[in-house]
This record gives sequence, C-alpha cells and structure tokens, in this order.
Amino acid sequence: MSRVAASEMLKVRDLHAFYGKSHVLRGVNMDVPKGSVTALLGRNGVGRSTTAKAIMGEVAPKGGIWFKGETIAGLPSHSIACKGLGYVPENRDVFPLMSVRDNLLLGIKDIRKPGRWSIEQMLDMFPNLKSRADTAAGVLSGGEKQMLTICRTLMGDPDLIIIDEPTEGLAPKIVTQVGELIAEIARAGVSILLVEQKLSIALKIAQQVYVMGHGEIVYHGTPEEFRARDDIRREWLEV
Repeated sequence: MSRVAASEMLKVRDLHAFYGKSHVLRGVNMDVPKGSVTALLGRNGVGRSTTAKAIMGEVAPKGGIWFKGETIAGLPSHSIACKGLGYVPENRDVFPLMSVRDNLLLGIKDIRKPGRWSIEQMLDMFPNLKSRADTAAGVLSGGEKQMLTICRTLMGDPDLIIIDEPTEGLAPKIVTQVGELIAEIARAGVSILLVEQKLSIALKIAQQVYVMGHGEIVYHGTPEEFRARDDIRREWLEV
C-alpha cells in the first residue's frame, strides 16, 4: 500500500546521508505536494544540495523517499529519472560541442510520446536561446547555460523537477527571466523543489518554505508565515 497521500508528489522521512565519515543530513523530513512549488532555503554548506542529490540517488541515502507513492530510496539515478523526477544540478553542465537544439533533443526520454513541452516552445520562451539554437552550447553565457539546462530537463517531461541554485551568480535581468521560467513550469502543472538562496525569488513563487540548518529542517511554513519570522531569517539565513 502506498505510503504517500494522493496530494503528495514527493515524501522524505528521516533522511540521512554521509560523505565518508561526515554526517551531512541528519533526519530530513519534507513533503512536496502535487502541483506546488516548494522552496528549500539555507546557507551554503548546510546540506541543501546533498538533499537533492540523495533524493536523486547521486548520494547514498539512508531513510525513506517516496515519489508518486513508490519508494525510490537507493535506486540508481537513471531509474529515478525515468519515473518522472527531473533534476537540474547547480553546475549547469551542457554538452559544449553540441548545439543548443541538440542539447534540448538529448533531454527527450521517449520520442514516441509527446510531452508537455516542445523544443520550439522552449526556444520561444527564451529569445536568447532561439537566436543561438544552432550555436555550440559551450559558448553560451552562464545565464544562457542555466536556461538551457532547465529547458533540457523539461524536455524529459518530468512530473517533479528539482532545481538547485538556478540564480547563483547571474545578472539581475537573467535572475528575473529564470524566475519567470520556474513560474511558467509550475503553471503547467509540474511540481518543483527549488533549492535557492535568493528570498525574493523563492518567496514570490513558492507555496511553502523549508529552512535547513546543520543538516536538518529547522523551519517549515508558508511564505507569509516566514516573512513574519525575523528570528528564523537572522539565525539561519543571514550571513
């Protein structure tokens, strides 16, 4: 019998993870409801990216992880992806010698099954990418590579997408564009787990907020509730 309610896309319970002898995640509990944007906030080094990697099978997890009612803890990354969980890591990896268009084509999991998104939709959404569709992806700016990695993941038609630090190091104009893309993804019915530091983006588009500190969740609430918690912001987010 499923351990996840119908409204829950992703459920994480008592999740632990280690790098060697270093105990990084210390009992993380989190839910991502269907059709929602969930923001995971926190300072660098507290375990946010490790949480994403443990969910995706890139770091060995200890604990419970359920996706669409099915346990995925310990499965290989490619099997998790094939179940409909997309992942945009923070390193913005592209295939540098391949064109923008060919990078997008690589994201398609099944050419026989049309997804929510087409290549032309992706290119229309970002004129910068459209004008360079036949250009090698390696010459793109950091912001353009970020857009490309998000769009490539969308081409696999995920039901939930984990996006890790999408606005890190980007110019304000590009940050706005990335935020608009994430909001557009949510409007299309894709659930999102957004790992982010910029409160302006996270609080604008998220329906719920988790704050992580020292490898565990230290706060959970709505953006409105979070705005009233200056103590949480000072203790766990401000530098």
